Amino acid sequence: MPSSSAEVSTTTSLDEEMKKARMATAFRTILPIIGLVAIFIIFNVITNGGMVSSMSLVISQVYPIIISSMGVFFIMTMGGLDFSQGSILGLAAIVICVVSRVSLPLAIVAGIATGAGIGAINGFFYVNRKIKSFIVTICTMFLFRGLIKYLTSDSPVSGSMDLMMIDTTGLKVTLTVIILAVGFVVFRFTRFGTDLKAIGAGEKAAKFAGIRTDRMKFWVYVLSGAITGFAAFFTAIKNGSVTASGGNQLETQILIALVLGGMPISGGAKVNFLNIIVGSFMYVILQSGLNMMGISTQMNQLIQGVIFLVFVFIFADREATDVVK
Repeated sequence: MPSSSAEVSTTTSLDEEMKKARMATAFRTILPIIGLVAIFIIFNVITNGGMVSSMSLVISQVYPIIISSMGVFFIMTMGGLDFSQGSILGLAAIVICVVSRVSLPLAIVAGIATGAGIGAINGFFYVNRKIKSFIVTICTMFLFRGLIKYLTSDSPVSGSMDLMMIDTTGLKVTLTVIILAVGFVVFRFTRFGTDLKAIGAGEKAAKFAGIRTDRMKFWVYVLSGAITGFAAFFTAIKNGSVTASGGNQLETQILIALVLGGMPISGGAKVNFLNIIVGSFMYVILQSGLNMMGISTQMNQLIQGVIFLVFVFIFADREATDVVK
């Protein structure tokens, strides 16, 4: 009988822990959605309906962020970081503009290849030289930001007139939905997503499970760069040219967006693909709402910083031993 009582007690304890885990997961999923709705309503009331009336303009800002965020989402899932996204987008946009004078389809391919190439550089030093991801990507951020400024020092790099002619909401929405749908299916229903979560949860355990972690990490950086290279196409068709500030601060915007969406910095099994969509829209609405209110740049950054810290505190995975790999 004592043995039976102990087994019942253990089973009850496990059931309670599982219930708490499910509740925590549901909380992590629902809170960012509630935050998105709340922020939209608050700013719409404060601006006397200005948020709704300018919604098309607000949404037009989300395309590069939401697409680039998907690549960084994959990197953060395995516990890494990437601060070179803005430089990747800026340089890829320059390449797209230049090649567009020859062929638009070729320009898109060239932009993707440029992003993949920079991602390969990040992946090489991260995997082969064993340098922390944030150090490598900060170095490449400054390196390619300098190259962008050099290429645009005399004047903005302009593309073909055909670029701006294809800048339609229908095209951007269609391409964005396709990219997100493919990313969701691959992440949710293939071994790719499972392996990324396993690496984020514990790289040593992932190796013992037969995952070729180094190869996986390298190709994820290449993939992330390629995705941002494609996102540069949206920037190119919107502006028709690229200046020295092209892609500036994108890496910060992505990081804030993902955290606002509920993304744990340490990655692992608690990530959710919905973090990308909810976080990107929340960031754009927050930024647009503060601008509509006439908030100064300094106060704008202060408010965003406070909100960012609050969400990091809520969604940080305190059980993770390695925050950044």
